[in-house]
Amino acid sequence: MELELRHLRIVCAIAELGSITKAANTLGMAQPALTAQLKRIERTLGGAVFLRDHAGTRPTALGKLVLDRARMLLPAVSALHDEAARLAQHIHSGEPLTLRLGSTSGPMLGGLVQRLGTLHPETHVAPHASWSANELASLLSDGSLDFAFIGVCGDAPPPPEPGVRWQTLATDPVFVLLSTRHPHAKDDAVELAALADERWCATPGDGCFADCFVSACAKAGFTPRNLYETDVLACVDMVESGHAVVLCQPTFREFPGVVAVPIAGNPLSWRHLIGWSHRGEMGLFAAEMIALSRAVYRELSEHRPSYARFLEANPEWGVSYADSAI
Repeated sequence: MELELRHLRIVCAIAELGSITKAANTLGMAQPALTAQLKRIERTLGGAVFLRDHAGTRPTALGKLVLDRARMLLPAVSALHDEAARLAQHIHSGEPLTLRLGSTSGPMLGGLVQRLGTLHPETHVAPHASWSANELASLLSDGSLDFAFIGVCGDAPPPPEPGVRWQTLATDPVFVLLSTRHPHAKDDAVELAALADERWCATPGDGCFADCFVSACAKAGFTPRNLYETDVLACVDMVESGHAVVLCQPTFREFPGVVAVPIAGNPLSWRHLIGWSHRGEMGLFAAEMIALSRAVYRELSEHRPSYARFLEANPEWGVSYADSAI
């Protein structure tokens, strides 16, 4: 006899109810038939799954192993059935599929929407922007989003939401955005210590980035004057006017009057992640979304001359092709 899902359901029912008689009633089986079925399961597994005495049934070491695996497999198979049914309903009804994308990274999201529109014109894309990676992770977990694009500082883990998987798309060094009139605007790289007297600015975000920036400044021998957090356009205005310098991604959109310059030694880094819920039907398209996202990132990098030059000299940065999900 080969082990089947119904056998795992039997083992789980007996363990949860602590009695073969109670499990038989719950499963709608006669108690002798359930006992016989359990014996066949135990023969298949090669040992006793339960110890039976006057106190009821208790799982053996083998039984605990089977229960651990069953409690992972049964919900996963149930979710697969639900996802397949919902997807089939979309297909057969002829209704357009809606893909809900969240992002803390505007350039990545915009490029992806364009590619999806070309490859899947029948799909409706619903974007959602947020500065909070934690918020997007929560929306993935509760099923309000299908995919989310976030960034995390250095080796920091992504937000720990149940049922959410993350895949690294790329890792960037953090650049600094300077006015084209700044003394270091034409440098191949600027020392962090050379910016000790500057006012600093960055877009909002949760996580440890602000703390890591202060730590990097301390290693460079100074304490930053301040770190404003504001929207992208306000950051650009303050840089262009010479009021502040901005910590930015090297794929940052280029604006007149400002330039992105590498920081010598790359003391700060930023990981781009894509996340999805393995309990949602769109998780079936995760591999395609990862491939499209990497393609969008490569295109962004190639269209930023300063970063393209940096990557040519530093190939260890940029797009990541590791396949292990977090």
